[in-house]
Amino acid sequence: MFISDKWQDYEVLDSGCGMKLERWGEVILARPDPQVIWPRTSPAGWQKADGTYTRSADGGGSWQFSRRLPERWTIGYRGLKFYVKPTGFKHTGLFPEQAANWDWMRGLIKNRPGATVLNLFAYTGGATLACMMAGAHVTHVDAAKGMVRWAKENRELTGAPENQCRFITEDAQAFVQRELRRGRRYDGILMDPPSYGRGPGGEVWKLEEALYPLADLCAQLLSDNPLFFLINGYTTGFQPTVLANILRLTAQARFGGKIDAQELCLPVTSGGFLPAGASGRWQP
Repeated sequence: MFISDKWQDYEVLDSGCGMKLERWGEVILARPDPQVIWPRTSPAGWQKADGTYTRSADGGGSWQFSRRLPERWTIGYRGLKFYVKPTGFKHTGLFPEQAANWDWMRGLIKNRPGATVLNLFAYTGGATLACMMAGAHVTHVDAAKGMVRWAKENRELTGAPENQCRFITEDAQAFVQRELRRGRRYDGILMDPPSYGRGPGGEVWKLEEALYPLADLCAQLLSDNPLFFLINGYTTGFQPTVLANILRLTAQARFGGKIDAQELCLPVTSGGFLPAGASGRWQP
């Protein structure tokens, strides 16, 4: 397992009955998680939740709050700072399990100051900031204007140098194809694609159809002396071996190197680990 266990401002307090109880700084939230099919270990602790997201029978859901929360607040991780807030579809603007990957990339980048990194489906910029603060120049690509704006705010909050990042609002595959035509190359590439989505021009993204072709294009974007290629997969049906096979046929076929694909997990204070998808890592 890749375990994200270095957090101070975030904690999974308990899990069970299709929910996870999390501490985000001083705020405790209860959110659905379809993989949590076991009973709760500490039922009394759930009474302390400041906010609970409940799914509705016809899709979607809503938040119920036991006290008035700030519109947004900040949490930190090893020199990085982020704004978090409850959003419409249960999310908070950050995926804490990705911290294990942030640390892995930072370790590679610190030995290559000025490395160029492409972050696709970059969301609010957790990985972007981790790479920037390690010394990389990052191209941050996401199709959602609101997420790119949020990422810029996180960059400013962290104090990362503005000249070390390009923020691009565009469909990921269209951007990669254009970069290939331009002859641009990157030392590191990472992607955290959704199961389904639409680009700013209405482009439809279906993970099972589009992931391998995009990964193959990205392998062509890697420089002659690459550092890493990281693929995240939150979709329940995608096992680590799926990501390993994609990396074997793309990056490893071109450059050799090694692949490490494992389940991504968060420790649970009441006991055990919370599964949070899978990650496939390639490095030379």
